[in-house]
Order: sequence, then structure tokens, then C-alpha cells
Amino acid sequence: MSRSLSLPRFGLRMSATGILASLVILFWAGVAIVGPRFAPYAPGDIVDFDFYGPISDQLWLGSDYLGRDIFSRIILGARYTVGISFASVCMACFTGVAAGMSAAAIGGWFDTILSRILDALNSIPSKLFGLVMVAAIGSSIPVLIVLLAVIYTPGSYRFARALAVNCNTMDFVTVARARGEKTPYLILHEILPNIIGPVLADLGMRFVFIVLLLSGLSFLGLGVQPPDADWGSLVKENIGGLSFAAPAVIAPCIAIASLTISVNLLIDNLPIKIRDRAS
Repeated sequence: MSRSLSLPRFGLRMSATGILASLVILFWAGVAIVGPRFAPYAPGDIVDFDFYGPISDQLWLGSDYLGRDIFSRIILGARYTVGISFASVCMACFTGVAAGMSAAAIGGWFDTILSRILDALNSIPSKLFGLVMVAAIGSSIPVLIVLLAVIYTPGSYRFARALAVNCNTMDFVTVARARGEKTPYLILHEILPNIIGPVLADLGMRFVFIVLLLSGLSFLGLGVQPPDADWGSLVKENIGGLSFAAPAVIAPCIAIASLTISVNLLIDNLPIKIRDRAS
């Protein structure tokens, strides 16, 4: 029998797998926030005159194609990968959820027009849209954050609207509307508390999608630009040395995999129970 951590007061029950996944996520979050202060070398310093140098006491993961410390660059890359992805997913989910609940509560022409516009945007392949926009506008941190948020807002909108439409038909919403409550009250006090659990799970999934898309754009040379680098950029820079300097490529791949898999496992093992107000 697997052990689990229960917090009945908050409606949480976390398994050992969920605890392990949350520790990995907290580790990378901590690395992104304070890691660069403790990196052995500055990310741009050339510390090895032998490019693709081996693992040593001074270079824990070897050096890259210019002789820079891979370990230090992975630490700095966490700030870009985690930071950009987190900012984008928060922007996308806040916009999408707010628009979805508003469309469900207001209905009518507002719901129809907003849904058609976002459906049209959602029909464009995400990677193709990202490539075209970055090639047209140029790549920078603010552009990447806004672009990734725009790409994933329609999906968040559709998910939140589907939940809100079902919640909008419940008796407690009908009663609140009958007693004269306004739309903002219905959204904030009646609909949102009853869809917050699935919305948080959806936020975690979209965070994974954004990490993978950002890494893909960086691997194609359209993400974070030199001298800065996220984990996808590190793979692109050192892919030529895979046959004789594997850590330079494998280490950032492991970082991406550990973060995305941990977020998925945490979502699967952290059900958030929202009290059914209709009962």
C-alpha cells in the first residue's frame, strides 16, 4: 500500500509520487530564483581552453563548444526556461479563464463573437504561428512571453468556458441571478470557486506545453538569443558535440524532462476537491 500525505482540511491528498514531483519542481524554482548567485562561474566566461572538455572537479558537467561551464549555463538557463514559461502560462490562463467565464455568464452575441475569434486563432498550428511571429517581430524576452501567452489563451478559454457553461446551469447560479446579482458577482463568487480545481490542473498542463514550445523555438534559433540561453538553446549550441561530449547535450535535456514530467506527476497526484455547492 502506497503512503500518502493527507490534508483533509484543505481537501488535499498527495501521494509519495506527488511529494517527489513537488520537490523537483521546487528545486528548479529555487534554482531559477537564486541559482545564478551560487553558480561556479559566470555563464559567459570561457573557463576551458579545450572546447567540449570532459567532466572534472572544476567542471562538473564539462564545457561547451566555446569552453564555457555547462553546469553554470544550465543554472542560468533555468531562470529563462522556468521564468518565461511561468509568466506566459499565468498570462494565458488568467486571460483565457476570465474571458471564458465572462462568455458563459453573459452569453448571446458576446459569447458567439469571442468564441469564433479565439477558435480561429486556435486553428493555427502553435509552432508555425510562433515561428512566423518571431521571424517577423524578432525575439526578445517580452516578445516570447506575450507570444506564448497568445498561443495558449484560446485553449484555456475553451476549457474554462466549457466548465463555466455547465456551472452556469446549476441551481445556485440561477438563484443568485434571480435575486438580482450582477455578472461580476456571479463570475467571482458562484462560477470561479466551482471550477478552480480543473483550472489549476489545466494551468499545470499548459505550463508543460509552453516549456516544450519554448525549448523547441530555442532549438530552432528563434527563442532566447545569445549570449543568454535557456535549456533549448543549450541543446542547439552543443548538438554538434553529442558524439564526444554527451553531457553538454544530455544535461539540459534531462533538466527539461525532469521539470515537465514532475509537473505532470504532480497534476496526476494532487486532486483538489472543491465542495459541490449544488448539493
